[in-house]
Amino acid sequence: MAERRLDATAKKITRVPPKRRASAVATHRAPVAIEYAGGFDPRLLLTKLHTGRSSRDYQRNESVFSQGDAADAVFYIETGKIKLTVVSKRGKEAVVAILPEASFFGEGSLAGQPLRMSTASVVQRSTLIRVEKAAMLDLLHHDKEFAERFLAYLLSRNIRMEADLVDHLFNSSEKRLARLLLLLANFGQESKPIPLIAKMSQETLAEMIGTTRSRVSYFLNRFRGLGFIDYDGDGMHVHSSLISVVLHD
Repeated sequence: MAERRLDATAKKITRVPPKRRASAVATHRAPVAIEYAGGFDPRLLLTKLHTGRSSRDYQRNESVFSQGDAADAVFYIETGKIKLTVVSKRGKEAVVAILPEASFFGEGSLAGQPLRMSTASVVQRSTLIRVEKAAMLDLLHHDKEFAERFLAYLLSRNIRMEADLVDHLFNSSEKRLARLLLLLANFGQESKPIPLIAKMSQETLAEMIGTTRSRVSYFLNRFRGLGFIDYDGDGMHVHSSLISVVLHD
């Protein structure tokens, strides 16, 4: 793994080869979404950009960018889901977030971040809008409504990440898994619950909640036996009754 310097700070960041895997587990970050009120749709505004914008379809497991790449653009998820991961110098990988449709990512470039601090890969087939850093900054400077909504999105995601940290520190792995599944299905959020969430490997779920794959398998079987979840060929049904696991002391 090659190391690159972060400008004058002389800090180092690990460049990560695509699809590099390791057995590590780490603090999870649950999916975050935000409802845009008053008919505001950032997708429509982004498509009006005449320069500095492009749209592309990505297949499952395809890499959008890798840890250590130049941070020169912001991405918006028009459809699909994106996974953000980080890898240590010793090769241990951790899932930072699973971002759903209508999420932004890569915004660190707007704050002067020269290199990507994580790897973004596609969880399920996705359509992404890529906005170059200069075009995004110009949009934020000249469109007050978009700037306000974008800031609200970032603050909402920061609040959720703080809640995730508290969850990781104080709750059992069983409760963390139950909470994660409820969030993946949009329970407790402004948007309507998703009847069926896409397939996700037990290894990924384990990395997100900081436990082992065998424990995730045990809990999923238990949830299924209690009628909290069930499966079909395309994914998992999560029932609202699963919240009893989160609320149980």
